[in-house]
Amino acid sequence: MKRIIIGILLLTLGLNASAQSNKKIKLAIDSILARYSHPNEPGASVLVLKNNKIVFKKGYGVSNINTNELVKPTTNFRLASVTKQFTAMSILLLEQKHKLSLEDPISKYFSILPPYIAKIKIKDLLTHSSGLIDYEDLMPVTQTVQLHDTNCLQLMFMADSLYFPAGTQYKYSNTGYAILSLIVEQVSGKPFAQFLIENIFKKLKMKTTVAFEEGKSTVANRAYGNTYEQGKWIQTDQSLTSAVLGDGGIYTNVQEYTKWIKALWNYELIDQAQQEKAWSTTTLDNGKTIDYGYGWHVETFQGITHPFHDGSSIGFRNSVGLFPDQKLMVIILTNRSEPDPIEEVHKIAALYLK
Repeated sequence: MKRIIIGILLLTLGLNASAQSNKKIKLAIDSILARYSHPNEPGASVLVLKNNKIVFKKGYGVSNINTNELVKPTTNFRLASVTKQFTAMSILLLEQKHKLSLEDPISKYFSILPPYIAKIKIKDLLTHSSGLIDYEDLMPVTQTVQLHDTNCLQLMFMADSLYFPAGTQYKYSNTGYAILSLIVEQVSGKPFAQFLIENIFKKLKMKTTVAFEEGKSTVANRAYGNTYEQGKWIQTDQSLTSAVLGDGGIYTNVQEYTKWIKALWNYELIDQAQQEKAWSTTTLDNGKTIDYGYGWHVETFQGITHPFHDGSSIGFRNSVGLFPDQKLMVIILTNRSEPDPIEEVHKIAALYLK
């Protein structure tokens, strides 16, 4: 009986210690994210996934400064460039089905292309080693209507050269990911947004996640973007480039995003070798190594080399840090133009990597 009592006491002490530790971590996260917690100001949605369990989730601030609706873990934010991991996965899914090869030149999928880009390979688009000029830099100053992915390709006819020969260097390119979405359409015979629904969102039960198209789809529980100007927050939700899907058009919430991450590190969509390649640095044909895989940046934090990605568009700044070996993910989505929350992601990750 004495042993049983001692065992119960030790278990109780352990549970109390764990509860105290969790409380300290939650208070620490609140402190880290204090800038987002002001009432009536745009905020942030934060989630920590550890060992396939959500160990922290919380909303800060408001999702709409006109209605003061609070941010929740179910609030859907524009992912901006965090979208690129979904675009890359779409390509990898098609490769897995032998519908395309990453070695294919993009000329295989388009009947008319400017000659200077015809030999770019799909893998060059994925790894930002294509040398393509960003479509934003070619957009006419007289542009008044939003661009779509196909317009990004059309703008390539306004240039006559690459930044560098394809496959030889790294330069981040939104153009490349807009073209990747068009390749998905060409190969699958489906609109890119529909391909995502059928092959990723529906399969993973990401019920409110959407590649948003004005007039065609809606965003439930939507956060609206904002910029701080002249001493106050101004709603700046859309720009001329906000309708481009492949480089940044997906909306989701931190809670549904966990389904995506679980699918990735449990290799539910593509095989382990290809997934790990997506998360790793890339060696170019000339032997140069770049810190980008397929839709993911790669960095070393606290001695751990791991994938991450930021997202930035008018009114939104996002960041996700993924530690597959440690089964840890930290994501912060915000509906404000500044700042980049990567520092906060690092600080929160450090709490769980001790």
